[in-house]
Amino acid sequence: MAASISAAGLKALPSTFHGSWTTSLAGEDRAVLTKSVPTYVRVARPLRSRPRMGNINEGKGLFAPLVVLTRNIIGRKRFNQLRGKAIALHSQVITEFCKTIGADNKQRQGLIRLAKKNGEKLGFLA
Repeated sequence: MAASISAAGLKALPSTFHGSWTTSLAGEDRAVLTKSVPTYVRVARPLRSRPRMGNINEGKGLFAPLVVLTRNIIGRKRFNQLRGKAIALHSQVITEFCKTIGADNKQRQGLIRLAKKNGEKLGFLA
């Protein structure tokens, strides 16, 4: 078999393909190919968990049973009002502490986030 020389002077590999892609798809081959390929392809979306609203630590923590019992006794609406006031007072205490020691707003926000995380772990936000 003789190898052909390209325009750049490099030897090309010998090929048994003679013609074009359109001639190879003509006739019976084309009919079989079009029947086996669907006209559309459906791609499924990846499964993703939805964000959950609420506390992921529901019922966990040292104080969770006390918090749940109090919520059941006084009612959810009144309980959420009291808890909101307590959280606001605690945030004010943290703010005053930060003013006293000269901490900036970024450090204050970090302390408030830490207080929330600790409250979740202890069960105050159950």
